[in-house]
Amino acid sequence: MRDYNEQPSTPDHLTIHVTHRDDPVSQVTELDAFHGGRRYPNILVRGPLFGCAVQTPEDRRGRSRWRLLGELDTGFPQDARDDLNSSLWLRAKDEAKDHRERRRLLDGVARLEKERIDELSVGDDRYRIVRADEFSRIGDDALEPPRPTDRPEDDHWDLEARDPHSDTAGFLVDHAAEVQLTEGLERLGLREHVYTSERFPADVLADSRRALRSHPGLVLLPPAFRVLEREAGSWTMFLGNQFPTPQAARRALVGHFTTSVPMLMREIPDWKPDFPEKDVPVYAKAAERFMRRPGGNELRARGRTFQIVRVERMMRVGPDGPEPPRPSDQDHQEPTKIRPTMDEWGNISYDD
Repeated sequence: MRDYNEQPSTPDHLTIHVTHRDDPVSQVTELDAFHGGRRYPNILVRGPLFGCAVQTPEDRRGRSRWRLLGELDTGFPQDARDDLNSSLWLRAKDEAKDHRERRRLLDGVARLEKERIDELSVGDDRYRIVRADEFSRIGDDALEPPRPTDRPEDDHWDLEARDPHSDTAGFLVDHAAEVQLTEGLERLGLREHVYTSERFPADVLADSRRALRSHPGLVLLPPAFRVLEREAGSWTMFLGNQFPTPQAARRALVGHFTTSVPMLMREIPDWKPDFPEKDVPVYAKAAERFMRRPGGNELRARGRTFQIVRVERMMRVGPDGPEPPRPSDQDHQEPTKIRPTMDEWGNISYDD
């Protein structure tokens, strides 16, 4: 007979552990998140992004956890498979302990060169192509800019320096991990989210509803940042990259107008910017003014407005971990050979 106090355990993919942290940084971050949710209460979904996750034997001990291998910023599943292909090849080249381990890695590469597969085992490690929906928060017809607590340590204007490490690469997808109250409430609020717009085909809408049953849990990945252009009643992507910090996005915007545009015009005679050539100095001066406003998130020039926007990604989680690509996700690219041929002894052939 069951003891009165004995409770059945909730599966990890349905468990949200909320905790309270007393340190000043956590408290300020929590307050920042609360105000952001109040000011920008709605979400604007852009669509799915894809990446790769790995689960090692250690990750399977106790509960099912997965770790993201990269940025999760590709627009198609095959791009993520190609990234995994390249990653396994480089491991075979640089990290394999012996020819047997190298052979296992190269067998995975061979499959990825010919098959559209979203799950792959290499030795004791499991790899999976995973998806997440990117969205921005919106309120009063404005998208949420970076929050004051978003990676404030990156504050320089050295356009030649490498961007800081992304918090997404290496992120542990652990649905039952402790989170603060605001994130727990956000996850609960987003868990029932599905595509509803009439612009989506019927199979996309059906897959979105089906995911509520197959992957009912939800985790939020670390935020990223983009450069968008504000147009009449809408926003369009201006620079295609995600950036790990707000300042990295600002540097990219400044570098585009002060460095990339003039260089491309010199190096490629037929290349033209998306504005009159006579305005190149105007945009460069606007970028220089932008640099003199610490923490600025809006650059204006010739009637155009460019904004630094905070973006988030929600990943659905099921009993066995993150959601893979859906049947309705666009996946038209064919697998291909990414790296040269290597044998199990590490010999590389560049002839084929």
